[in-house]
Amino acid sequence: MKNHAISTKRTLTEYFAWDRTTRIFHWLNVLCVLALITLGLAIINAKAFGVTPEGKILLKTIHTYFGYVFVANLVWRIIWGFYGNHYAQWKSVLPFTTGYLTSLRSYLAGIHSDHPDYYIGHNPVARIMVTILFVLLSFQAVTGLVLAGTDLYLPPFGHEIKEQVTGAGEDHSKLAGVKPGSSENIDQAGYEKMRAFREPFVTIHEINFFVLIGTIFIDLLGVIFTEIREGNAIVSAMITGKKLFKSSPKDIKKP
Repeated sequence: MKNHAISTKRTLTEYFAWDRTTRIFHWLNVLCVLALITLGLAIINAKAFGVTPEGKILLKTIHTYFGYVFVANLVWRIIWGFYGNHYAQWKSVLPFTTGYLTSLRSYLAGIHSDHPDYYIGHNPVARIMVTILFVLLSFQAVTGLVLAGTDLYLPPFGHEIKEQVTGAGEDHSKLAGVKPGSSENIDQAGYEKMRAFREPFVTIHEINFFVLIGTIFIDLLGVIFTEIREGNAIVSAMITGKKLFKSSPKDIKKP
């Protein structure tokens, strides 16, 4: 088992925390989210930046392709939560397990003492943040996929959206001439119905976008605080998979 102590140096003991799949997910997610935030801000402020309608469609298209990678990565992480190592599994990530509240109270009390509770996986506060992040990321993924269909007629819903805005029904010959941003071959009644359907997804996607940015910022502050307070290599652990501890962690998996 890889969750036992590996070596000891200068009173610090090294434990294996994050498996390779979890580490790959983390950094791929970081890259995708940074790209999506940058492109999202450019799209929201396209008019102020003087972006042409064609340029805005291009930005949305690139944004969507990054979104596909982001969604695939997120789905894989959700699945991996049932098959990964002990610390990557949902029972060690979500704050709903037996004894969680007791662990949370103990951890919060330890913050103000010289003997904090150490965790190889996510500590009780981090579990809350991770859960919030997964919910926000999931909302962004689902609403983004809907908008990809309504804005650009891209999968997974683009074909059905095209049928609606053209009034084509089963006559798919009309679909080929439909292009993003163009009113050609569009049935006005069908288009307005699509726009009404789309509106709440736009609102949720945009609000969730800014909430997600704020939550990521808070999470980063938490990581910095924990790194300084506990000195357990929480950042480098997402590269090496290993954390360092001054005393025995609370969540050592027993053989």
